[in-house]
Amino acid sequence: MGRTLRSPGHLALMAALKQARLDAGLTQTELADRLKRPQSFVAKYENGERKVEVVEFVQIVTAIGCDGSSIMDAIRRAED
Repeated sequence: MGRTLRSPGHLALMAALKQARLDAGLTQTELADRLKRPQSFVAKYENGERKVEVVEFVQIVTAIGCDGSSIMDAIRRAED
C-alpha cells in the first residue's frame, strides 16, 4: 500500500463526495453548516488538499443523506 493522497481511490472519493453533495442540492456552505465545520473543510477534501478520515466520512455521508456504500464501491473500482 502506497501513498493515498491523489491515488486513484482518493480521486474517486473526492469526485463521489462532490457528486453526492451536488445530487443532494447542497452547496459547500450548506453542507459545512450541517457538519458544523467551516466551508473550507468541504472545499479542501473535495479538492484533494486533505484526506477524509473514516469517522468524517460517516459524518459527511450522513449530512448529505447519501449511501456511503455506493461511494465505497466507486473507490474499490478505482483501485482495481
